[in-house]
Amino acid sequence: MASENARTEGATSRGRRAVYVISVAAELAGVHPQTLRIYERKGLLEPARTGGGSRRYSEWDIAQLRRIQELTNAGLNLEGVRRVLELEAEVAALQDELERVRAEAREAVARTHRQYRRDLVPLRQLPAQYTGR
Repeated sequence: MASENARTEGATSRGRRAVYVISVAAELAGVHPQTLRIYERKGLLEPARTGGGSRRYSEWDIAQLRRIQELTNAGLNLEGVRRVLELEAEVAALQDELERVRAEAREAVARTHRQYRRDLVPLRQLPAQYTGR
């Protein structure tokens, strides 16, 4: 899924380090631990797992939980929340791509200007123009 790829890439780029057990993550987010399990089943959250299979949550996950709570408190159901999170991830990816393209465009313009400066000959260095007299 494209949104999952964007979410995973965004999470790793933020240097997410999963350290919180489910009870601590639930307390930090202000929800019941069972709510975290529901969110995971619905695909809204994907905590890291230890070798033994225990869930571990990162600061990024906690922020995501708070965002989910914000959206549900605004009246969205979990499918609506999933779609909003998917669209937010897509917007973030597009903003990153736009910034990259803008930087490439700025560099292309700068290269072109540098080339013009090399190709232009100052007027005083031009040979005398033949007038035919």
